[in-house]
Amino acid sequence: MPVEEPPSNLSYACGPSRDLLELTIGDLLARTASRYPDNLAVASRHQDHRLTWSELSDHADRLARGLWSLGIRHGDRVGIWSTNCIEWIIMHMGTARAGASLVNINPAYRSHELQYTLERSRMKALFLWHKDKRADYADILARAIHGMTHLTLEHTIYFDSPEWPALLDADGRLPDLVSVDDVANIQYTSGTTGQPKGVMLTHHNIVNNGQFLAQGFHYTESDKIVVPVPLFHCFGCVIGTMSAVNSGAAIILPNWTYDARATLEAVHEERATSVYGVPAMYVAELAHPDFPSFDMTSLRTGMMSGAPCPVELMKRVQNEMHCHELVIAYGQTETSPVVTMSDAHDSLEIRVSTVGRAMPQTEISIREIKKDKAVPRGHQGEVCVRGYALMKGYDGDLAATAKVIRPSGWLHTGDLGVMREDGCIHLTGRSRDVIIRGGENIYPREVEEFLYTCPKIDEAQVVGIPNERLGEIVVAWVRLSPGVKATEAEIREFCNGQIAYYKIPEYVRFVTEFPATLSGKIQKYKMREFEIEARGLQSVAGTTMA
Repeated sequence: MPVEEPPSNLSYACGPSRDLLELTIGDLLARTASRYPDNLAVASRHQDHRLTWSELSDHADRLARGLWSLGIRHGDRVGIWSTNCIEWIIMHMGTARAGASLVNINPAYRSHELQYTLERSRMKALFLWHKDKRADYADILARAIHGMTHLTLEHTIYFDSPEWPALLDADGRLPDLVSVDDVANIQYTSGTTGQPKGVMLTHHNIVNNGQFLAQGFHYTESDKIVVPVPLFHCFGCVIGTMSAVNSGAAIILPNWTYDARATLEAVHEERATSVYGVPAMYVAELAHPDFPSFDMTSLRTGMMSGAPCPVELMKRVQNEMHCHELVIAYGQTETSPVVTMSDAHDSLEIRVSTVGRAMPQTEISIREIKKDKAVPRGHQGEVCVRGYALMKGYDGDLAATAKVIRPSGWLHTGDLGVMREDGCIHLTGRSRDVIIRGGENIYPREVEEFLYTCPKIDEAQVVGIPNERLGEIVVAWVRLSPGVKATEAEIREFCNGQIAYYKIPEYVRFVTEFPATLSGKIQKYKMREFEIEARGLQSVAGTTMA
């Protein structure tokens, strides 16, 4: 890994030097199965289905042979369109064993989005359920492929049909060679700006990110990890699974989709030691009316990530859910995903104030956005990453890849941050999320963190909306604590004198929920669109700005 040595006062850090595993996902699974054959590997509680490590490894091999019988060969693409289930885990392991690339499809996709993914990914097989409570997938698929002229899809396998067990028993063979540099997984970015792009992640990316995550959590084969986050997302299929495959810890799936009660029940009944989630999930669990009836004392650690993590919320999770070694991590799909992480043994101050430090074998630099050079420590700039974790690229899009990964090897994340003297990173927001009010830069997260200190507020999200005089003004969406009432004036008065006048929300909207993706990320652009429509600001929004 290329390592530069800039002056010590610049925002640059390189994580610890540790051995990188030269193993494929299939190799790693086989190694773990040989070490802990009879230990629980995965429990899908909503399906009442459990597999040991030896059973999971056997299922992966059976699937790989079944894919061979379908004509799937090294480098072919295989799609999975499903919410969380044990079949997802088998597909994850089995396609890797077959040398194919697993294409993750968001279960929230409908015909237009699915058609786009089918065309872009060039998948030869698709695995799915006929329907669930949220969607009729068979019908959506039929509408998506209607009229497609360049369809590469040759096989559609439904988990809830005889085709699935027949495939696991089909005659076939395992591939002769799968390389660590092969693409194991293709994940489509959310597409909040422009069309989604397929992020290509290799075995080397995923196996080693899982290794360093397991080390950061101090996992052993005795741990049990509750994974309520969606498997189609990196939080689920890398953080949620590969840390377990590296350590022998068990994966506990509480439900098809996120459910606060099912998550609490999983921790309570499985005596789980770790739990994952985005901030909104932890908020829902703590707010559940039956929360006091669940025993959380088995928990030791966990991760809060995927969205900005409010300090006050993290403190509550540590104290009320007994996750005393809860960590914060930062990354994105393009970086496999985690590039900074606090350690389970770090001080509380580091774990509530930063997203930790550079992961092993990873370089982090805070750089000027336009000049692409490191800024002094303590100064804000764009978070940039270099090392083993960088994606192989955007599938079929060299131009888009070149925009984010510069010739120097630095991937530009688009996130803003500050590197402290101890090398820990404090995120300040997205470069494109900056609210510019009358020439003053306002970072939404800073205002959100303050609003969380209000005892009446359970959750807050801040966006900027257009204003004819000031360019933009601040709007806060607030969800109050159960049984609590408040007025807009009261929230503004709470801010008065506590934060700069230009950061105080001009408007406060009280809501019971926020628009979010299936992976739990708040869709702020939808909040902004709603406010523009509700306040009749279409003409102001259309004004060209300098």
